[in-house]
Amino acid sequence: MAVTMQLVTRYNPAKTYHGYTLFGPMATNQVYLVDMEGRFVHRWKTPRSLSLQGKLLPNGNLLVGQRIPDGPIFDMPGSGGELLELDWESNVVWEYEDPYINSHDWDRMKNGNTLIAHWMPVPEKIANRVKGGLPGSEREGVMWGDSLREITAEGKIAWEWITFEHMDFEKDIICPLCGRDGCIYVNSLEALPDGNILTLFRLINTVAIIDKVTGDFKWKWGSDALGHPHNPTLLENGNILIFDNGFHRKMHGWILAYCSRVLEVNPKTNEIEWEFREENPFNFYSHIISGAQRLPNGNTLICDGTKGRIFEVTHEKEIVWEFVSPFYYPYRGAEAFGINNFVFRAHRYGPDYPGLKGRDLDPGKFEWVLQEKGKKVEEMPETSQEEAVKQRLRMLGY
Repeated sequence: MAVTMQLVTRYNPAKTYHGYTLFGPMATNQVYLVDMEGRFVHRWKTPRSLSLQGKLLPNGNLLVGQRIPDGPIFDMPGSGGELLELDWESNVVWEYEDPYINSHDWDRMKNGNTLIAHWMPVPEKIANRVKGGLPGSEREGVMWGDSLREITAEGKIAWEWITFEHMDFEKDIICPLCGRDGCIYVNSLEALPDGNILTLFRLINTVAIIDKVTGDFKWKWGSDALGHPHNPTLLENGNILIFDNGFHRKMHGWILAYCSRVLEVNPKTNEIEWEFREENPFNFYSHIISGAQRLPNGNTLICDGTKGRIFEVTHEKEIVWEFVSPFYYPYRGAEAFGINNFVFRAHRYGPDYPGLKGRDLDPGKFEWVLQEKGKKVEEMPETSQEEAVKQRLRMLGY
């Protein structure tokens, strides 16, 4: 029996930036494209469980991560194992396998190479100099750091920048409430038009621009203002848009952990020039994941990740579109998160986006189906099923 489901809870067509929104429910192997009315117009499927997110390339292919089961750091936050490029029909046209890949973010560069982050152990002599974090919370005695890597289409490393070689050990201090299994924890990457790299170090609450030629920092900001943020992006006016999760944020001497916000920061002055937060702060809070995208009409698309909520706000902070993901699964540490509809990040693409040119975006291809008992149900990927069983056993004390 075909049924309908209302997924868009707010929509003001006169004030939105019209297009298609891409999102992937975490703990599945699916990435979806929906129109402004919340109707599904396309779907990609990865062979294994999705590793956080996908991005639509100008050629219409999807750049997406998937998790390799039983890898050496399979349970590390953001661990992946493989980066795939899928065509419109979900065929693999390019793949890069790395058991230590940090799948929080990646960026396809103008030269065709791909910018990634790679987990690597921090030498003990350096780890001993890193301040902060919960004592004794290293991962089996090892602190992990990241390197940023530019890889070619053939999988060769064309450039590398190792995070802990550039730390200021007197200023780059791990949040005292976080573990020491990671020293700074890269969760965002963007190759800038001038060739430099915009990134974010979550555990030290720092957004940074790296000079790709010299390896030096051109700009660092946020250690006293942010709470484990995500997804900085460069705006056309030169400012930086940031999703500030608010987790462990320090304000007025207090540790506050109930309010997320989206900030636009001027890197020349370090002043916040625009900010969005809900009038009732408890309505908008994701302590992990999430992101924000400035749209061509000046609006901002926000992914409230732990609620599976994607919404668009005007410059005047009016919510003009809102969508809630209907997909609920146990994601990894179910003992902490339970059954949820997490969405790591969302992206809006205008109807004139090159990757959508000539594509079949007819929502009539899809329908919601109320499943009859005894009928075969489309199953989760094998790795997700195995992990769900393990999580359930852990919740039961086994």
